Amino acid sequence: MTFFVHFYQKFKQLLQEYKRPFLLSNSHFETIYPALFRQVKNTHLPLRERIITSDGDFLDLDWYQKGSKKLLILQHGLEGSSDRPYMLGMARAFLDKGYDVCSWNYRGCSGEMNKQPVFYHSGATYDLDTVVKKGLESYDDLTLIGFSLGGNLTLKYLGEAQRNDRIKRAVAVSVPLDLGSGADNLDTPKCFIYQKRFLNNLLRKVRIKNEIIPGFIDLNNLEKIDSIRSFDEYVTAPLHGFKGAEDYYQQNSSKQFLKNISVPTLILNAGNDPLLTPNILNPNIQKSEKVEYQITKHGGHVGYARFGSNKPYWSELRALEFCESHW
Repeated sequence: MTFFVHFYQKFKQLLQEYKRPFLLSNSHFETIYPALFRQVKNTHLPLRERIITSDGDFLDLDWYQKGSKKLLILQHGLEGSSDRPYMLGMARAFLDKGYDVCSWNYRGCSGEMNKQPVFYHSGATYDLDTVVKKGLESYDDLTLIGFSLGGNLTLKYLGEAQRNDRIKRAVAVSVPLDLGSGADNLDTPKCFIYQKRFLNNLLRKVRIKNEIIPGFIDLNNLEKIDSIRSFDEYVTAPLHGFKGAEDYYQQNSSKQFLKNISVPTLILNAGNDPLLTPNILNPNIQKSEKVEYQITKHGGHVGYARFGSNKPYWSELRALEFCESHW
């Protein structure tokens, strides 16, 4: 028995130490490679369901169901969707362990523009609550996992109010715990390629939305937008009832909610994540005893890649190990 306990502890220790592939020699390679080149082959095909929100909008959910009573609910990142490789990879890893999975799309992220004159944002926990309540109709055991913006959303959701006790555990990967410093970091030269992609997609959606709902926003303000912070100042904040970008960041940064989280929760961030800051990568951040904050040396942003045909990524194995240890 002692041998097996020792073996398990060694295996657990190795699992918790990410070693990046030799060819991914810096944080940008670690971040970009999985986003551009990873392909996830999944034998389980999703069934899409559209649910109506309380304000008459809609959310598109992808269900992977095998008849389990355990459900994983997945939250994607900024300008992501349910079919991104990191979402598919995590879904497959948990499906293979007997979970059902709900991978959902934020408003305007499923390929069809949403109906109301709002979008999604880092603190829109009302939509996550809608999805959770849908899951609670059929499942006794819920796990929440979020990536980047979705990680912030997950942590804020768990810490801002007492949640249903059938939510048993959570994992948040590559989380900008402090939204203000994260936004300002995105606006620095080292993050130009990421900022440009995000801004182009976000501004394109604003223009599409204005064709659907003319005048829903002052288009003259779009000329002033040259950064993530200015987008939040002129679009995110006024659309969602905040006084400005700083008010939006202060109200929705998940770091202030960590001390209230009452379910076992793993935060997994990489020390070399190009989108995160020292203020975020602070192992001494205030949190409850239920929250474990692991900062790996490498990993990039939503990376943790492994080479090899269709192998699970390290972050997926780590998330599984954490969730199974809190069963």
